Amino acid sequence: MHTDARTLPTGHTLDGDVCIVGAGAAGIALALDFIGRTERVILLEGGGFDREDALQSLYRGEIVGRPYYPLEAARLHYFGGTTGHWGGYCSPLDDIDFEARPWVPESGWPISRAILDPFYARAHPLLDLGPYAYDVPHWQQRDARRELLPLDRTVLQEKLWQFSAPTRFGSKFHDPIVQSPNVHLYTHANVVQVVANEAASAIEAVTVRHFDGSEFTVRAKWFVLACSTMQNVRLLLASNARAAAGLGNQHDQVGRCFMEHIEMPGGMAHLTRAQSMYLYAHDFGVTTARAELRLTDAQQRDHQVLNATVALEAPPEQGEAKSTFELEPPDVVEGFRRDTRDSLPSDYRSAEGAHDAASIKARPTFSLMIRQEQAPNPASRVTIGRDVDALGVPRVRFDWQLTPLDKRSIRTLYTNVGREFGRLGLGRVQLRDWLLQDDAQWPALVSGGWHDIGGTRMHADPRRGVVDADCRVHGLANLFLAGAGVFTTAGAANPTLTIVALALRLGDHLRARAV
Repeated sequence: MHTDARTLPTGHTLDGDVCIVGAGAAGIALALDFIGRTERVILLEGGGFDREDALQSLYRGEIVGRPYYPLEAARLHYFGGTTGHWGGYCSPLDDIDFEARPWVPESGWPISRAILDPFYARAHPLLDLGPYAYDVPHWQQRDARRELLPLDRTVLQEKLWQFSAPTRFGSKFHDPIVQSPNVHLYTHANVVQVVANEAASAIEAVTVRHFDGSEFTVRAKWFVLACSTMQNVRLLLASNARAAAGLGNQHDQVGRCFMEHIEMPGGMAHLTRAQSMYLYAHDFGVTTARAELRLTDAQQRDHQVLNATVALEAPPEQGEAKSTFELEPPDVVEGFRRDTRDSLPSDYRSAEGAHDAASIKARPTFSLMIRQEQAPNPASRVTIGRDVDALGVPRVRFDWQLTPLDKRSIRTLYTNVGREFGRLGLGRVQLRDWLLQDDAQWPALVSGGWHDIGGTRMHADPRRGVVDADCRVHGLANLFLAGAGVFTTAGAANPTLTIVALALRLGDHLRARAV
């Protein structure tokens, strides 16, 4: 069912069993899991079904740390959320990502990869992916052209990605949600306050406010904030009527350890012999699976570095590949996709181009694009400032910070790729000058993957995290969080698949409590 919340009278109260705030990938996946059950689910989406400037501007915030994308451009504020402009990259986190690694501060999830595996498999159909298989032999059986580079796999190994269409949740799941008899979608329903009981031990309601100042209330047994990393933090900190520091923030953890994926070109590979690259190439909208290179877990432990992958990308026809911070930031428009297909040389656009030996002889140069997790860093954080939005909610104040470990990890991966290419006689790797400089020096071109991760991280100890292993906010009996904000560490994989898997796991947990 669907209702435009602007039609509700001021002072109105809605009652439900589960209240989900936010209808992006996490909120919609969670709501779908309740369709056909007896629970009444109230799904609150701050936007409508299309982009509206006034609503998008609610995401504007202040950037006080490293340069970052305009915050109002980084997330979409309408039904379907940021799946309206994601690129479709999907891969699960690795086993090592969940481990407590002594050289990675604040690492160690309270769950393992094995716990998430069945939920990853359940997430695949929602994202229109193939089988839950991320091993090279599976994909080689489908297409023998997927040849492996002759690497020493005690040093480097492949990490597989699958590619969604990319699926737009707002389009794909509009009808199932709107036609559901027990999921009640309210659009134009911006939550401005999460209302706790007097003891601040449970949530009683959330307050929704419109631009004209009118308000209504939603009461439920369980509440789930699925607004995106920064907006979840913002709501928790701004909901300070019962807890002066904000909800779930009794140990000053809300907003800390914000993480991004460092995504940028760090060097070039010049191949000196013919080599099929079909397994490693990506043609947007055509490729179903491809491999990137990563240091093995053993090598990461030996070098004490972060998890990362390097993709071999076609370079631009002129000049060096650029990071997104070196390009003009895109406007947020309906259906925007951050892919580079239209900028690639014509012989790299087809499914066959650049993959066979002949094309490698003709164009033997590849840009080496890093995708690396960021070390959890309490100084990298999201807070709220004095400026308020049109609904009276304090805006985000964002301080993105990197560490020497982040840079040393990038350099270590590139160096090992170069050594392997040289040892095999495949070619040579040329690093960018900034990677060879002192660890404290970061160039302005360092950019992220548009992935807001952390800030409400999962940890068994409330002094070191915001939610427990079930994504319940520490100290609050009925408030849960969904989205990449709960990630303890970011891993090297794009977050959407894990976001959906964790939402499905949360759905199972809430349904079990309802029995």
